[in-house]
Parts: sequence; structure tokens; C-alpha cells
Amino acid sequence: MAELLDLMWRISTILGRHETSGVEVKARDFIETVTFAGAEEILSALRTIGADDPMAVPVWARNLAYRLAVLQRPDDADLLHEAAIDLYTYGPDWDDIAEEMEQRAARMKEAQ
Repeated sequence: MAELLDLMWRISTILGRHETSGVEVKARDFIETVTFAGAEEILSALRTIGADDPMAVPVWARNLAYRLAVLQRPDDADLLHEAAIDLYTYGPDWDDIAEEMEQRAARMKEAQ
């Protein structure tokens, strides 16, 4: 939590309460839009842009998008697997998280 709290303090000092001058507008718009998008919309966008250019979306944006989709569909083993593969692709920093997601997906499939 300390890292997240530190980042929140940093962004609050850059922006003040309602300003946007310290954050790139496109990044802010992406974050705001993906935050309230449904899982299907997020996955459709990721798959469409990924089919055209797999490296087009920055890793931080892909991670956030998949995370929000998984949070909306936590019992979707195929989605967990897809998100884990994406983490492995851009790892190794997230390999332990991807491994845990793969294990959860496998347990879900076994239970079906």
C-alpha cells in the first residue's frame, strides 16, 4: 500500500483537486473510460487492437484493462487464462501473479 499511497500523494500534488495539466490528457481519458467500461467492451478492444498490433497498448494500460475485466468476471477461467498469458508476455515482473491466475483458472475448470 505504501507505493500506491506515495503515488496518490504525488499525483495530488501535481494536479491539485480538479486540474488536468500535470497528466497527459489521453492517459487520463483512457483510465477514466476503462474504469467504467464493461468486461466485454474491454476485452473486445484489447483483442481488436492486439490482433492489429500486439505491442500497441502500453503494458500499464493492458494490465489495468485486464485487471478490471477480471474483477468484473472473477469466475471466468478462460479470461483468467488470457490475462495470465498477457502478464507472462510482458513479465517477468508479474510471473508470480500470472502463475496464481493460471492455478485459479485450472481449479475452476476442474470444478466444472
